[in-house]
Amino acid sequence: MPLYQAIILAVVQGLTEFLPISSTAHLVLFPWLLGWKDPGLTFDVALHAGTLAAVAIYFWRVWVRMAAAALGLGTSTETSRVERRLFWFLVIGTIPGGIAGFLFERAVEEKLRQPWLIAVSLIVVGLLMWAGDRAESHDKPIERTSLADSLWIGAAQALAIIPGVSRSGATMTAGLFRGLTREASARFSFLLATPIITGAVLVKGFELRHTGLAADMRLPFAAGIAVSGLVGYLLIAFLMRYLAHGTFRIFVIYRLALGVVVLLLGWFLRHA
Repeated sequence: MPLYQAIILAVVQGLTEFLPISSTAHLVLFPWLLGWKDPGLTFDVALHAGTLAAVAIYFWRVWVRMAAAALGLGTSTETSRVERRLFWFLVIGTIPGGIAGFLFERAVEEKLRQPWLIAVSLIVVGLLMWAGDRAESHDKPIERTSLADSLWIGAAQALAIIPGVSRSGATMTAGLFRGLTREASARFSFLLATPIITGAVLVKGFELRHTGLAADMRLPFAAGIAVSGLVGYLLIAFLMRYLAHGTFRIFVIYRLALGVVVLLLGWFLRHA
């Protein structure tokens, strides 16, 4: 795999893993449009490891506090009780996505990575995001997240196994429909992504152990981790600041436009 392709795909992964525009869609569409060879499982591990590092480093203090509260360490305060409750809600919210990935991920990767399906998913979730963003009530901070909220958002994360849906897009949209603030929707989405990305890295890494890392993939592999991690971290920091005052409108427009372009390109290529 050429190094420049590895860097470009790592930048794409770092940007799109956390923006609500679907990393899977872009990682399928880029090689499709540019005529590149599928980088395969090896590079997929590198990209996910990089974005896992990004979200884990950005939120490590939050996870330490929540884990300590969940284990009953430290003084019991209202803050620690909220953090303990949030920790277990995140655990519960991870379950639907974990089950969906375990049961259906291989079938989805083999049969559903089609440009037309990606385009439809981009458009449908874009419209749902538009509706959720326009809802009048977005006043619930993350501290007031309920068990029902975590189950609803976790179910949305399970649907993100479909290419083009976007894990962050589905979970943030679900959070908006539950009345969370835009910033709280993003924060809960990122926290919920941490265990599911960790699971994906462990599963894919275990599969990679049997094939090993070819000598010509060592540099692209390292570049994939470093670049996707750096870009992902900067993107999370930007999005958390942006959503404190901004809306999802720009992402809705992008999803709709990209979906239409992919449908048109697919039609043109079939009839050319």
